[in-house]
Parts: sequence; structure tokens; C-alpha cells
Amino acid sequence: MAMTLRIATWNINSVRFRLDIVERFLRDHAPDVLCLQETKVMDDAFPHPMFEAMGYRYRLLNGQRMHHGVATLSRIPMREERRYDWQDNGEARHIGARLAVGPGAGLLIENVYIPAGGDVPDTQLNPKFAQKLAFLGRMTRWSESLRDASVIVGDFNVAPLECDVWSHKALIDVVSHTPIEVAALAALQQSHDWVDMGRHFIAPPERLFTWWSYRATDWRLSDRGRRLDHIWVSPELAPLANRFEVIEDARDWGKPSDHVPQLLTLDL
Repeated sequence: MAMTLRIATWNINSVRFRLDIVERFLRDHAPDVLCLQETKVMDDAFPHPMFEAMGYRYRLLNGQRMHHGVATLSRIPMREERRYDWQDNGEARHIGARLAVGPGAGLLIENVYIPAGGDVPDTQLNPKFAQKLAFLGRMTRWSESLRDASVIVGDFNVAPLECDVWSHKALIDVVSHTPIEVAALAALQQSHDWVDMGRHFIAPPERLFTWWSYRATDWRLSDRGRRLDHIWVSPELAPLANRFEVIEDARDWGKPSDHVPQLLTLDL
């Protein structure tokens, strides 16, 4: 039976602190699956009641106190919980699941929070930057082996295209937009022929941002954004995608995250 599946991703920057705007998003947009990054909470302290009340009965968590953390919440049954530690350091940055819908044995949804990489784009001077590139490299080798219809979403912390940042010239040497990071993300994308849904629906050079710094007095006026968050799908799923949305207004809600949610609709 054909069905419409709506998948959302959002770096929420503390799910408990911003629970009210998560509830607003779920009420207004009603995705079937919500993937959160940077939840900043241990699994035993996750705010289950609100999600239960909103119909998200199925939840897979990979939490960490005060840092990192990912969660996938669904109205559709999930199975085959998947976790990878691509830095081999215990940080909670990935949770994967197989939905009880979709091609074959069910659609895989991989929810990932790639490290930011610190401030200095030099692997010798900045261990965090070296870890970020190693993380991307390990993900790439993992991605090469995927055989199922898959969706990968999350905060990738890389803005790959010149038009994915407010100024390519100003940010070419800034972590998140450096050529070495862009090349590493391209290798990951090529490893499974992932289709970038953001640029599938909003073709370059059209503006497309998902993050704005808290430092801006008026984020809309300065609009110094970057596209750090992504939704990619396996090639066989791309023809099934019919809508992609970026909810920029969420940057104004209450105590906002510095990221905004994205939504993809698939006709399965």
C-alpha cells in the first residue's frame, strides 16, 4: 500500500531546554519521523511524556550528559537499532533504525551528528579537526557497504557549496567550509551515490541556509548563514521525494536553537 512518509531533522541544542519549540514544530508540521541531534541528555532523563502525548510512541536514543546525543522519534514502528562510534571515543553521535515501511525489509534512517572540528583547520595544530576528518573517513567506508534503501540525516557540520555560506571568500579558511572538509564530505556522498535533497529541490546558486550564529544581533538582517544540516537519500529513493522544506521561522521561536529543522516528504 502506498503511503506518504515525512522525515524531519533538527539540531535542537538541548532537547529539554527547548522542549516547547519541539512541541510546536511537531504540532505544526507533524512529521512521521523526527531525528534530533545535540540532545544533551542521558537516555534515562529524556523527556518522554511530551513525545508520547504527541503520538511518537517509538523512540531510539543515544544520549550523553551535557554534550552531543542523538534521538530518533517515530509514529511508525522501528527495529534494528544501529549505533556506530566513528571516533572510537564513546561520544553519542549516531543512531540508526529500520522503519517498518519502505522498500525491501524496510527503510533505513541514519541520524548522525558529525563533530564541529574546533576553530583551527589544521590537523597538526587542532586534534578536533583531525578527529572530524577521521570521522568522515570512517563514515565513508561504512557507507560504501550499504545495500539497503537508506536516508541519512543530521548536522554534518560542513557547508559544501560556495552558495551554502553567506560569503565563500570570507569563510574559505573557516572550519565547516574549508576545501579539505568539502572534499571529505564529497567522498562520503560519492561512496553510496547519495542524493542531496536540499540541492535536489533548491538548485544552486539559490540561497539555502540551516544555521545562523547566536552572535548576530539580528540574524535575519545580517543573514550570515551556513548550510550545515543535510538530508541525503539512496539513489533509488530520490524519484520518490516530492517535497523539501526548511523551517527558517523556527530560528525566531522562544529560546531557539541556532539550527532550524528540515523536512523531506517521500511517496513510498
